[in-house]
Amino acid sequence: MLKKNVLIVLICSLILSSCKSQTISNETYFDIVRSLFTGDKAYETTAYVEQFWRIPGNTGFNNSIHRIIENLEKAGYVNEEKATDNQRLIYRLETRPMEGPTWEPVDAELSLVGHSEPLLKFETNRNMIFQYSSSTPEEGVVAEIVHIESLDDFKTKDVKGKIVFAEMSPYRIYDAAIVQGEALGLITYDNPEYLQPEKNVTSIQFRSLRYKEGVNAWGIALSYQAKEVLKNELSKGPVKAKVNIKTKIYPSEELTVVASIKGTDLSNESLVFSAHVQEPGANDNATGVGTQLEMAMLSAKLFQDNTIDLKRTLTFLWGDEITSTRRYIEENNGKNTTIKWGISLDMVGENTNITGGTFLIEKMPDPSAIWTRGKDKHSEWGGEILNEEDMKPHYLNDFIISTFKKQGKFANWTVETNPFEGGSDHTPFLRANIPGLLLWHFTDQFYHTDNDRIDKVSQETMKNVGTGALVSAFTLLNADADFGTQLIDSIIGVAKNRLNDEYALSATAISKGADAKEQIHILDTWQKWYADTLETIKDVEPINSSQLNTEIQKAKEELSHFTKTLTDKLSNSKE
Repeated sequence: MLKKNVLIVLICSLILSSCKSQTISNETYFDIVRSLFTGDKAYETTAYVEQFWRIPGNTGFNNSIHRIIENLEKAGYVNEEKATDNQRLIYRLETRPMEGPTWEPVDAELSLVGHSEPLLKFETNRNMIFQYSSSTPEEGVVAEIVHIESLDDFKTKDVKGKIVFAEMSPYRIYDAAIVQGEALGLITYDNPEYLQPEKNVTSIQFRSLRYKEGVNAWGIALSYQAKEVLKNELSKGPVKAKVNIKTKIYPSEELTVVASIKGTDLSNESLVFSAHVQEPGANDNATGVGTQLEMAMLSAKLFQDNTIDLKRTLTFLWGDEITSTRRYIEENNGKNTTIKWGISLDMVGENTNITGGTFLIEKMPDPSAIWTRGKDKHSEWGGEILNEEDMKPHYLNDFIISTFKKQGKFANWTVETNPFEGGSDHTPFLRANIPGLLLWHFTDQFYHTDNDRIDKVSQETMKNVGTGALVSAFTLLNADADFGTQLIDSIIGVAKNRLNDEYALSATAISKGADAKEQIHILDTWQKWYADTLETIKDVEPINSSQLNTEIQKAKEELSHFTKTLTDKLSNSKE
């Protein structure tokens, strides 16, 4: 082990000494990061965080935040309240009052009267309690179960003082059952097919109630197995259940951690990584929390060892999904910093041999989110068809994909992409017109279920994601005109490949009767997207570079000519 560490130090020293007088390449950053990013801290942190059912303000969420801070301090980050002006490794803990109380589950059990064994227990199904459920009386409640098969059933069935069972979303029946019907509580089942419920029979996907002060309501979500047992009993006649639930609902404050390595001459420009802490799972999103923490700690080490330096500021954010990221942007972008890039780490540690799915880079809105065809496929999360005015052309898409593909090739690790879908911390960046991407996995057959535990996590995956993310960040944060030139060549190559693929798809479509004008329009839209993408490369150089501008213009003209050659062929093919 000692020999290995000495060798790593020697490699980094040689790399640094050879790069002092030149821009460090993407490949050199790979050499540096691969030798040191082990995934140990990422996995250790994931194991700690995933033991808690986490929502803002509760014990598990706050313990996770303080664990992050403890490790940041060990890595050399200084609380900004104590930091000097020249201190470049800083962090801050943000605290805010919450509009409503927080919640945490403690224990629960669901039994069918007359059965010797419980139908569900919290110790084996910690997602069985609806979020924001109230506690039952200490002795529990016993009541008849009323099976509701449609909303019309509430017109003919009396549910007052009873327990409503339905195979549908609790949001659809809450008012009719609890508010108007005065039912004691809800029991529901609505696991989606991508969870493979008939295979993963014990999985429960977590559900929530709308919290309203003074209303004591509770709900229990069923696994497929428990649902089948209950329906079988109901088919025989009336069924009573005993329900014991213990939860805590109390006022609290919301915590967010922001850590940064201040840049040198362009410290007012930044890249922000964001990983949300809330959710009860391991892959979602303890892996994002852990991977990002190791990224922050390794970045600090490389900076303190003088292995790297950063012209722009590198920022890491941990908090409540979407809310913390949106607020950070609103409070900081254009004031304390100009956020140039935003990247979300969400579900980044899957052992895909167990969970299924693959690692994905969710692209910024490009034409594949309008015309999803060929190699482009939405995940089972799904996405709306976008319009041309929704497009967000930027080099970040293909730069990140290219960097991660290099790591994939090196590590024999599958890297795929999906058209924009939204729903995580990349969304606030895009809404603020900041280039933003999502690093994630899907489909995960344990997504949002109580079977999303540490045994489904791969340390190797977190190592690959963290490596690709850090190399991307270091390259962007030190980007200059030379990098811009390299980027132009890369984008032109990718654009031509895309246009060739789209041409082949359109030619086939026309041969089968598709409208040629529409097919030509698809190619023209891709050409415009990449032409606009080339324009964004200008932002890598803070001082206007006439040489870079000229190279961009030449590339756009080359792309336009290339596209016209293809569209002319399509025009001729319709004749």
